[in-house]
Amino acid sequence: MRDVVPVAACVRLPNVLAVHPSVPATTVAEFIAYAKANPNRLNMGSGGAGGPVHMTGELFMMMTGVKLVHVPYRGEALALTDLLGNQVQVVFPSLAASIGYAQAGQVRVLGVTTAERSKIMPELPPIEETVAGYESSTWYGIAAPKGTPVAIVETLNKAVNAALADSGFQAKFGELGGKTIPGSPADFGKLIADETEKWADVVKFSGLKLE
Repeated sequence: MRDVVPVAACVRLPNVLAVHPSVPATTVAEFIAYAKANPNRLNMGSGGAGGPVHMTGELFMMMTGVKLVHVPYRGEALALTDLLGNQVQVVFPSLAASIGYAQAGQVRVLGVTTAERSKIMPELPPIEETVAGYESSTWYGIAAPKGTPVAIVETLNKAVNAALADSGFQAKFGELGGKTIPGSPADFGKLIADETEKWADVVKFSGLKLE
């Protein structure tokens, strides 16, 4: 991010803690207890090493002390497919990708990764209610090349925030469980800095290395 200038944050999209129905847990607390009683016996699928689904799971392991076996796939959809078949027992997929399976009873969702409940599944408690301080979401924003004049950055920021205030835009992302996050370029810059620091610790915990 050293070669770009923050313009505006746009939206946050939640993930969920989803388990195969064979896992004897109906709450986050029960899942933690079961996983601790069975270290390295539950497979955790993801859409790829270092991706948001993987890192969301690593953050969970770091903060709870549970030990899951990471199984990376070439895409979130493949990880969910193997969750359905019980090749993996837990995935931290996006809410949008998993809600259909949850509503059909093919997977059991135990909690949402954002600090707030999702409007499309309000019955789903935040994991944070069990694991204090836990929060993970996929966020999107807009940046400009380094050296872009301040006046242009501010103009772009106002235009993005105006779009985020549009009811149609909010409704579309609301269908995905998303939440708009309008603000100033400085707000977005702070978000980037905070998230960089947070996830650097998770990367260290996971042991991931650049190849």
